[in-house]
Amino acid sequence: MTGPKLNEKNRIAGSSSGTRARAMNVRMSASKVRVVLNLIRDADVKSADNTLVLLQRDSAHDVRKLLASAVANAVNNDSKDADDLYVKACFADEGPTMKRFRPRAKGRAGQILKRSCHITIVVDTLTEKAMASREQSIEAKGATKTSSRSARVAASRDRVQKSVATDAAVDSAPVADEPVAQVSTESGEEN
Repeated sequence: MTGPKLNEKNRIAGSSSGTRARAMNVRMSASKVRVVLNLIRDADVKSADNTLVLLQRDSAHDVRKLLASAVANAVNNDSKDADDLYVKACFADEGPTMKRFRPRAKGRAGQILKRSCHITIVVDTLTEKAMASREQSIEAKGATKTSSRSARVAASRDRVQKSVATDAAVDSAPVADEPVAQVSTESGEEN
């Protein structure tokens, strides 16, 4: 190959396009794997993993294992932080096809193609601009960026105390006089 593969999103020859993991000769059609890969492309690693957990396709299992391998490669080989990674590129190329034949009527043979593919996932760290927009979206949802469990619990308790305080303020507000229904004692019906 003379230059970089364009589906790795690397336009400069000789430069690193991120950390890569490949699964070769996966016994599944590339078209079936591409459906799953399209769902995780350009997503951060945590949301991509959550998406893959919920998918009920057979290819999602293989792609999830490969994503975990790519993250492990980035953490161990390139010393990157796993929380800052996103799926930069992912693609499935055709692998070797095994050809088998099934007997048919009148002495003919029907061809069976057992396809395989090569799956590649490239992960890289988010840019500063993308990281800032991600933090803004998290803050807009009302969540705080906390990594430890104790900090998350403290933030949750603070939110509960604020909601209790606002509920108490609403309950203590003066209520306008409402007309009271009168009940007659003779017939037992409301007037």
